[in-house]
Amino acid sequence: MSIGRLAARALIGGLFIGHGTQKLFGWFGGPGRAGTAGMMEALEMRPAKVHAVVAGTTETAGGALLAAGLATPLASAALTGVMTTAIRKVHLPNGPWAANGGWEYNAVLIGALTALTETGPGDLSLDRALGIERTGPAWALGALATGVGTAFATMALGCRGKPGTVATTQSDAVEAAQGDTAGDPTTTGI
Repeated sequence: MSIGRLAARALIGGLFIGHGTQKLFGWFGGPGRAGTAGMMEALEMRPAKVHAVVAGTTETAGGALLAAGLATPLASAALTGVMTTAIRKVHLPNGPWAANGGWEYNAVLIGALTALTETGPGDLSLDRALGIERTGPAWALGALATGVGTAFATMALGCRGKPGTVATTQSDAVEAAQGDTAGDPTTTGI
């Protein structure tokens, strides 16, 4: 089972690293900070430039921690927060199905993160090698609650920020983000 957990961590963590670096550096055809800031402004996540950097950094660092199996509950909480924000700010109105721009992809990732936290990152992880592995239902529920709670607090604070001069509509956000919407490959229906 350790091989399965290693493969899941490497795949999910690697994809989050890719999405984070799209936001931060424009790698892999991503929008970079300017495009991500435009998306954040349209989603009322203000100040948009700060939220763009925070989202990209959270995805990159959280993905790296997850892939390495280091501080797994923290990685899970961070990535759950990003996915919760994506669900609430982008995908919720579109229903569950990803083909319609819905939230199923994000929810599956949250489920996988929660499962990896409950079972632990496995023998082939830095948590295990360093003797700091934290597992079980309490850690999984704690990471899930922390991620969701932090996302809602961040969204509430973001809405209070003063509008910037970046993109001001959701269609502007789609153009600015060049198809990348907070870690989800589907932009239909934004």
